Amino acid sequence: MYTPPNGFFHGGLDADPELAQAVRGEWARQRDGVELIASENLVSRLVLEAQGSVLTNKTVEGPAFGRYYGGAEFADRIEALAIERARRLFGCRFANVQAHSGSNANAGVFFGLLGLGDVILAMDTASGGHISHGHPATLTGRDYRIVRYGVSPETERIDLDEVRALALAHRPKMIVAGGSAYPRAIDFAAFRAIADEVGAFLMVDMAHVAGLVATGLYPDPLPHAHVVTTTTYKSLRGARGGLVLWNDESLSTRIEAGIFPGVQGSVTLHAVAGKAACFGEALEPEFAVYNEAVVANAGTLAETLAGQGLRLVAGGTDCGLTLVDLTGVTTGDVAAKALERAGIAVNKNLIPFDPLPPEAPSGLRLSSNAGTARGFGAEEFRAIGLAVAAVVRAPQDEPTIERVRAEVRDLCARFPIYPEP
Repeated sequence: MYTPPNGFFHGGLDADPELAQAVRGEWARQRDGVELIASENLVSRLVLEAQGSVLTNKTVEGPAFGRYYGGAEFADRIEALAIERARRLFGCRFANVQAHSGSNANAGVFFGLLGLGDVILAMDTASGGHISHGHPATLTGRDYRIVRYGVSPETERIDLDEVRALALAHRPKMIVAGGSAYPRAIDFAAFRAIADEVGAFLMVDMAHVAGLVATGLYPDPLPHAHVVTTTTYKSLRGARGGLVLWNDESLSTRIEAGIFPGVQGSVTLHAVAGKAACFGEALEPEFAVYNEAVVANAGTLAETLAGQGLRLVAGGTDCGLTLVDLTGVTTGDVAAKALERAGIAVNKNLIPFDPLPPEAPSGLRLSSNAGTARGFGAEEFRAIGLAVAAVVRAPQDEPTIERVRAEVRDLCARFPIYPEP
């Protein structure tokens, strides 16, 4: 007979000191550092507890109330709650909350609505598009024929005339709008008009602006797109995972089957619970206040950087994301490493028409999401902008880096996060 070891059911991180040291190290990094990475945010204790719950033990496959496994009563209740809240949050008829990630959500939509080899018209990654929209290194890039549109060299904004010309020339089965490093608002109605002209589906990936869409602070793609995908972290401030939204019932079977069994298997139920938790939080009035602050703080950060002589791609931002051109100053990889030593986490990023490679690009991508969640306001983001400018202009100057590191520690101490795990 097997007897569980002491602490198996009642122990915690202290039962594994090596793992505990790494987890607490990450907690300390988040506690003492400024997070400007656009793909990250700080979740509530509610979301943390939902994801770290006994739901981790449960396996289910298939839709809620139609599972291939038994014992799914509470799993069904949780997934149904997440779906209902997602529909209410975004004002749509249908939602799939099972996607393990934003990339899986995109892949599932492609798999469900397209045939292998079909043409997809999507934004080039150097112009701000996401790799899951057809980068050659991904399965999407190998399974479909990808045509790429970019931005205007003069404005660094989407050139809708080019989009239409490419659509007419290549007759895509799907057009993708939205990306991972595009700081300006997108005209979804214009994209839908082009899609209708060539008989294409319009898919919008709103991963970086979903929270703003939910609170009316960014153009809503749902009245125009056939299908909308997003992650559930980033601007939604919730569990890591993906979400698919749509209104046309005739697409439901294809979209649902594209996710399961098309591109993934069993549901990560603890993540679905975390999604239900964050959707519930996003339905509260406080979430709109948070997103208003995200936009205002991004504007303050952008204005401060521009005031220090750093060029902003597309001249600024309409959301929580800012793309900075470091041409003539340093490279994105050098800047990112120096900022990390100073306690500021960012990510290097290509800029439109970047002559440099992705490993050492010309830009930095910055976001106000996590700092705003922590409570930073205009004064704090002004100080952060000055600190970023100082470090990127002197990335090898250790006294500057040490000075900024001390300022960052003092700032973060005034805005504490979770207690020690």
